[in-house]
Amino acid sequence: MKKLLFILISIVTLQSCLKDNEDPVAVSPIEGAIANPSVDGPTQPNQVWIDLSDVDREGNPKQTFNRRTDWDLAFYSGESFKVVLNSSIMMAAGKIPNMTDINQVKESDVTELKTKVQVANFDPTNVTYVDDVKGNFPTDYTAISEIGINDADNAVYLVNLGRDIYKESVPVGSITTGGDERGWMKIQITRVGGTAYKIKYAEVASASYKEYIIEKNTDYNYNFFSLKNNKELLIQPQKQKWDLCFTVFTNVIEGAGTYIYGDFVIDNIMGGAASYQVTVPSNVNATEYYSNFKASDIDMSKFSYADQRTIGANWRNPVGTNGLETYGDRFYVLKDPEGFYFKIKFLRMTNDLGVRGYPQFEYKPL
Repeated sequence: MKKLLFILISIVTLQSCLKDNEDPVAVSPIEGAIANPSVDGPTQPNQVWIDLSDVDREGNPKQTFNRRTDWDLAFYSGESFKVVLNSSIMMAAGKIPNMTDINQVKESDVTELKTKVQVANFDPTNVTYVDDVKGNFPTDYTAISEIGINDADNAVYLVNLGRDIYKESVPVGSITTGGDERGWMKIQITRVGGTAYKIKYAEVASASYKEYIIEKNTDYNYNFFSLKNNKELLIQPQKQKWDLCFTVFTNVIEGAGTYIYGDFVIDNIMGGAASYQVTVPSNVNATEYYSNFKASDIDMSKFSYADQRTIGANWRNPVGTNGLETYGDRFYVLKDPEGFYFKIKFLRMTNDLGVRGYPQFEYKPL
């Protein structure tokens, strides 16, 4: 549907109301709604990108979704040259020692490395083979080092392509976030001038490689590419056209390395979105507290612009004493890339039959 016109109603300053901040809050006439992200069940096959301020006639926010296995690499479109792995399918990458020619790599060169370039194997050292989970990639660490100006400075990497979407049935109340292994590739990425990447990629034992040039598109956070299907894709909406994404996610557990999470929610910090959690005081009715929360209650100092995991998995309890449940003692405040503010309360993580992968949340503009 066509984007509803947002009217900045008199640019309310709220000078004394906004804590430690005198910037105006943009006011949207959107009434809010109950949203049902199309995650699509207990194998959670879809990544769902949601724009809270782009709604249809019934007030439902726009959803754009793709299968998690549609892409492998994301090429940053900003000034730096960064390449990001698809963490939703447990990908990882490691530099092949002493190798600068992709055609020279053979299976024996990576045999030991394959035992290390893994996700969720309870090895604390495996965090070096995934991207920084905070997701602020203009500055954060990426498993594939920033692409250098000189071709000779760019290493050849062994890439673990992660796991396919699970194809069998899943017990009610459980999720299965990974199926069969997708295999391995070797890749090497260089720059083409100041606006493009060149990727060379092949099966590990191959003596030849495929090549593709990816031009940066600054309307988007990233350009996406599928190594498996040899093509470039549009995955995320334009960088200011989404706020939240429901996805499977590779996170880090301190002391245990990487771990895979279902029911995960990330913020579009790369596009300018940010959020923070509001914890309801223990002696207050949670429903009333959420209902009464208004623009003047926003604490600008609490927004996190450097970590995409503010909501993360913190909204749900998969081992609750009453079964699967969302936490009732918290909700979230989100600022979208266009400067609109919303409060978000998660209502459930299952459908009426108790099947996971059917989240639901309520949101209202502030």
